[in-house]
Amino acid sequence: MTHQDFEEIRETPPVPTDPAADFEDLPIQCIDCAQDFIWTAGEQAFFRDKQLQNPPKRCKECKKAKNRRLEAIEIAKITGKRQKIEVRAECARCSVVTTVPFYPCQGRPVYCRDCFSSMGSGAASANSIS
Repeated sequence: MTHQDFEEIRETPPVPTDPAADFEDLPIQCIDCAQDFIWTAGEQAFFRDKQLQNPPKRCKECKKAKNRRLEAIEIAKITGKRQKIEVRAECARCSVVTTVPFYPCQGRPVYCRDCFSSMGSGAASANSIS
């Protein structure tokens, strides 16, 4: 290479690269609320840059709620005092939105008071762990 070749390279402005250009926005269904949320190209680029392998499972609101639950558990461990909680959930039978005093497990049905009562003690005890 000659001196002139180096001058040309130095004078050529760098081409800006968009790290998110390799990705497209993707819809993902939240595992907690079952609503779709968008995993943006920029977020995907961030995951790639940080070498994170798995896409997010929860929307931003459910992620915040999960963090609050974990914080409440930690506070309860430290203080020895259970935190009173109220979690919004959709009834698996009638689809009405209700609140429950526990954190539902993924994949396990949650029932409103009316549906739970109408199921009777036989159905409720069949779902309990012996």
